[in-house]
Amino acid sequence: MEVKNQLQQIADRIKYLRDILDMSALDLAKAIDMPLELYNSYENCEKDIPISMIYNVAAVMGVDPTELLTGESPRMDTYAVTRKGAGVGVERYKGYAFESLAYNFRGRNKEPMIVTISPSEGKPQLVSHGGQEFNYVLEGTVGVTIGGKEIILNEGDSVYFDPAIPHGQFAVGGVARFLTVIDKE
Repeated sequence: MEVKNQLQQIADRIKYLRDILDMSALDLAKAIDMPLELYNSYENCEKDIPISMIYNVAAVMGVDPTELLTGESPRMDTYAVTRKGAGVGVERYKGYAFESLAYNFRGRNKEPMIVTISPSEGKPQLVSHGGQEFNYVLEGTVGVTIGGKEIILNEGDSVYFDPAIPHGQFAVGGVARFLTVIDKE
């Protein structure tokens, strides 16, 4: 599926749920602590929607982030098995894709994902969100920017950090894959 089409579908789901909940764009922007102009640029699909915004919007709307990403609700509450390559995949933007590994488990408080990144011309846009985050490099070399610090991780290396600090990951020297686990609480 084309990246722009995926982004449009996510933006449409957010707007649809916002309308159902009788929330204005201003109400939702305030609830997720975002300037209205920036919020509108995401909902109108003028900018890529950061995964942290999807989590924040889902929390405010009382839905699972999977519903915003896929349009479907998680169904499992005892366990959920995800076979190799069968997670919900979303390409966030060119060269950065993630595969959600626990998308079908209801009420999860952790979000494990496999992230695949390709080298790009510049450094990533830094994001921040609540909870805690763990990254473990599966293949290649990943650069991680946390605040003003840049850390280079090779296969088998990991980092655990406070994602409220602006951060971003980037590939070094070729395509890289890492497991990230985000504790949403």
